[in-house]
Amino acid sequence: MSTFDPTIEPTFAAVAGLMRAQAAQRRLRSDPVDDDTVLALLDLAAHANGGRRRRCAFVVVRDPDVRHQLARTYRQGWSVYKRILRSRWSDDALLEDRQWQSDHFEDVPVLVVACLPGRRPLFPAVGAAAFYGMAFPAVQNLLLGAAARGLGASATTLPLWSVWEARRTLGLPRNVTPVSVVALGWPRGTTNRALNGAPTPFVGNVVHLDRWGHLPFRARRDPGL
Repeated sequence: MSTFDPTIEPTFAAVAGLMRAQAAQRRLRSDPVDDDTVLALLDLAAHANGGRRRRCAFVVVRDPDVRHQLARTYRQGWSVYKRILRSRWSDDALLEDRQWQSDHFEDVPVLVVACLPGRRPLFPAVGAAAFYGMAFPAVQNLLLGAAARGLGASATTLPLWSVWEARRTLGLPRNVTPVSVVALGWPRGTTNRALNGAPTPFVGNVVHLDRWGHLPFRARRDPGL
């Protein structure tokens, strides 16, 4: 017997539609985004960490010199990372999209740097994963809120590949770690989901029950095709 409450179906449908439509929008206009809009989005992001001992803090970057420095670091990381992507991906549109962002990163009107108190644990690996994982809900809330507002947004870590350089650029103390940069701006045209890799597969084909390889929900072909 289903426990689904029909009274919440409209809300669920609206949120589900937003999630399905969300895609990284890297090609952004340089038009300004007002403070009230940015603060409203960050309020949504902050709610993801409500009640936690460690909560995300945010550095909103508007200064052209700081944006230029972050863009410089981005391009340094991208010069290496794009070679890896080219060896693993055959999607030229995605590579071109990310190259465009690399070339124009300092033109993005607002960069939001999500930061966590403390320093990333070096050992064990699960400690580092748990540390970064604390920021994921806040970043996702920020991306969803931006999409709902009609803004383009994408998250990246390339400007932070050198944490030392990022701390110096942003004036962060040693006990604060930057974990993600979200680029915010008004999109150039409509968001193209095709630029974000392969189409989303039928979920039953990627759901394993109890153990890997047990795929009782699998379809012989994607029912959406």
